[in-house]
Amino acid sequence: MLLEVENLAVEVAGKRVLKDINLSIAEGETHVLLGPNGAGKSTLFLTILGFPNYKVVNGTIKFKGQDITGLTTAERVKLGIGVSFQTPPAIRGVSVGDLLKIISNQEVSDELNPRMQELAKQLKFSDEFLNRDVNLGFSGGEVKRSEILQLLAQMPDFTMFDEPDSGVDIENVELLASEIGTLLDKDKPQRSRKRSGLLITHLGYILNFVSADKAHVLIDGVISCSGNPSEILEDIRKNGFNGCVECAQCL
Repeated sequence: MLLEVENLAVEVAGKRVLKDINLSIAEGETHVLLGPNGAGKSTLFLTILGFPNYKVVNGTIKFKGQDITGLTTAERVKLGIGVSFQTPPAIRGVSVGDLLKIISNQEVSDELNPRMQELAKQLKFSDEFLNRDVNLGFSGGEVKRSEILQLLAQMPDFTMFDEPDSGVDIENVELLASEIGTLLDKDKPQRSRKRSGLLITHLGYILNFVSADKAHVLIDGVISCSGNPSEILEDIRKNGFNGCVECAQCL
């Protein structure tokens, strides 16, 4: 297993938000986490990432066989964890191009390397855009594409995508999905895939463009069910999350 979350319980500001979460993602697998707003999806996401306001009161998080529960966010990223935020902050005084150089271990004073220039073009970013401050005045689609571009510079072993299908039009979703596929080795035969990911979504729309191996439904801080993504999503589309709530109450 690349990522193993075992019996995880998390508190935020003294309130228990996650309860006994168990989640395992193998090398080369893509999983999707579904659930209504307020279910705890973002809490799990930020806990795996190591944000200090999310207190682990029970359980462990292992990555590549190593217990990372007590590691900082920076240490986890160095091990190969990447993230695409739903609403990342603006960074005044740091251009997109300079951030890409830092991520890809270039000197800021050097010209952006040809690979990153080509990736920027694929994501429909001009040279002028690369000179803009990160996320400052960006549209929803620009924010999402910029997040994916940063991940392509990093090429992490495990990537979490927080609501990649929210707030963007169909054209941007299709473009993002293509690059997400690259990040998750979808262009390779399944047996050759090494990179893994977790797609966190409320709507599940992204699954029309990116295939997942397994789906999980999070309700009130508990994973109420796991299984075939298509079957679970179809049930949610027919019955909403009401059926999932009933399952969670039986746990």
